[in-house]
Amino acid sequence: MKEEKLNNDNSFEKVVGDKEERKLQAQREKKSVWAGLGLFGMIGWSIAVPTLLGAALGVWLDKKYKEEFSWTLSLLVAGLMLGCLIAWNWIQKENKEIHKKNEDGNK
Repeated sequence: MKEEKLNNDNSFEKVVGDKEERKLQAQREKKSVWAGLGLFGMIGWSIAVPTLLGAALGVWLDKKYKEEFSWTLSLLVAGLMLGCLIAWNWIQKENKEIHKKNEDGNK
């Protein structure tokens, strides 16, 4: 019974210690609220720019080449999908970098 209590205490100490280490690491890196807002801004722009460029190209193609379908709508959707793909890849890259830093810090 005492061994179980000791194991539970050790795991509790480990959890508390890990949380404290993450807090100290966050303080050392000094990431602020502005950094988080900047991340959201980068994601937004990575979606907005290809979408707007696709729409602009579509408007030009609609004026230049008359077709039964809308170039504007088609390229707007294509730009949106491209922007989402770019944002997703960027987030995955940042996520891998964060996890790599955490693993390096724990070693």
